[in-house]
Amino acid sequence: MSEQSNRFANDSPLAARMRPRELTELVGQESLLKPGSPLAALAVPLETNKPSGNASIILWGPPGTGKTSIAQLVARSSGRRFVELSAITSGVKEVRDVIAKARSDKAGFGLSSLLFLDEIHRFSKAQQDALLPAVEAGWIVLMAATTENPSFAVISPLLSRSLVLRLEPLANESLNLLLERAVSDPRGLAGAVQLADGVVEHITALATGDGRRALTILEAAAIHALSGSTDDFQVTVTSDDVAAALDRALVRYDKNGDQHYDVISAFIKSVRGSDADAAVHYLARMIEAGEDPRFIARRLIILAAEDIGLADPTALSIAVAAGEAVALIGMPEGRIPLAEATIYLALAAKSNTAYLAINEALDDVRAGNFGDIPKALRSSNYAGAKASGAGIGYLYPHDDARAVLEQAYLDGPTAGKTYYRPKEIGAERDLAERWSKLRRIIRGKKSH
Repeated sequence: MSEQSNRFANDSPLAARMRPRELTELVGQESLLKPGSPLAALAVPLETNKPSGNASIILWGPPGTGKTSIAQLVARSSGRRFVELSAITSGVKEVRDVIAKARSDKAGFGLSSLLFLDEIHRFSKAQQDALLPAVEAGWIVLMAATTENPSFAVISPLLSRSLVLRLEPLANESLNLLLERAVSDPRGLAGAVQLADGVVEHITALATGDGRRALTILEAAAIHALSGSTDDFQVTVTSDDVAAALDRALVRYDKNGDQHYDVISAFIKSVRGSDADAAVHYLARMIEAGEDPRFIARRLIILAAEDIGLADPTALSIAVAAGEAVALIGMPEGRIPLAEATIYLALAAKSNTAYLAINEALDDVRAGNFGDIPKALRSSNYAGAKASGAGIGYLYPHDDARAVLEQAYLDGPTAGKTYYRPKEIGAERDLAERWSKLRRIIRGKKSH
């Protein structure tokens, strides 16, 4: 191993070394720091006596988008004491100790403190409650970070006392800038390597918007290139070095967070919209992220009944079969029947008439829009039934050659009500014609 590779291997991680030192070095979230924004107001130096912010902030975004860096930079720029806790390793005691120290410093020395609480979604309700008095009284400025939707992960009283700022995954241009800066910066690789054509794009694709991950891949690839070289001068990092360091992208997905809901939503909407390619893509994202295949199968079964329905009754059977296949064979082979069902359902004719019919009928029932069951349809299989008229006058359809007769099956407000309105799509086209003929016989008149 060359002297250079030894030096890089023994340094602190590249992502840590390349943390921005000033707000102007922050990459990818510039819109959050524009003049007049809550973060810009918090960053105003306290000693200038200019108007400054003191609102608590919840930074919501995926990993590697700069949440920790923003908190550090705002504290440094404003002159506040920076205190960092992680909800993974800290509890109420640590929080109360920080609050007590901040309260004392504020009262005794006029020193303001910024508490950065990482992974706040891991705090229980009781633990989050412990923050409320300090936030309410202004003893601390809270800057909390979460990768999960605060609407689900943060208690309402804390949400109402904070501003939620959403951080987006870093765009390719921002990742490219981070990589180029890390290659040349003395804190980074200091020009010891150069990147071959296509390497930046390769790393960017693998990083999926995560700046920390991009720098971690770059460092691993650089160490691989340097370790295989006897040249103490500049070494070229190739795509082979990147592949040796990491061969697949990290799927940004949290099975209990908003990504779980966003990806399954995109999956269902792609199948409903008949885009088989998009549907298979989102299926692959869920599979690669370790989503429960039974959950995917259940959603396909629901979709087959709700969105395809009678336009292609086979779809429900295929979806159910896929679910049973996954239960029998497990993963990874279960991906194949899931893909088969996904593609079939995406290409199937679509009709939501069964879904609409049952929902409309339920609305009537819940609103009390129904009458008595016609006596002819009531059960006559108990003593005294016939004396009350139950079952009397019932016409048995099989007595007619067509197996259908004119007969009232609904009474009161729902008599003559239409719930099922077939579409002229797929197999339902035949059902529409048949249902029209049947209604004319059953109701003794031409139905509309």
